[in-house]
Amino acid sequence: QVELVESGGGLVMPGGSLKLSCTASGIIFSFYTMAWYRQAPGKQRELVASITSGGGTNYADSVKGRFTISRDNGKNTVYLQMNSLKPEDTAVYYCNAHRVILAPLDYWGQGTQVTVSS
Repeated sequence: QVELVESGGGLVMPGGSLKLSCTASGIIFSFYTMAWYRQAPGKQRELVASITSGGGTNYADSVKGRFTISRDNGKNTVYLQMNSLKPEDTAVYYCNAHRVILAPLDYWGQGTQVTVSS
């Protein structure tokens, strides 16, 4: 059974920081590119950042220079360090595992709420 369990969301003031974690079980972690998506109320889900098993990263323009994605392949965990948070970063953040070896396959976490407000 595949599970992606996210943690680290919460309420933070503008300019603050949060670190999200997502631990995967039931998959061969190195077969997957890991990513964080977010969905704000009334908006479509959007890609925030992704990281390949080899460590290659990609970021949405809106978070470049503020967010950092990383992974620990030994712990089957992907992280999203979020600094200089803005109210427009408020959303539910979802962890995604995208299989890149064998047939494409996607798994999603349950989501964690991030609220940036004073």
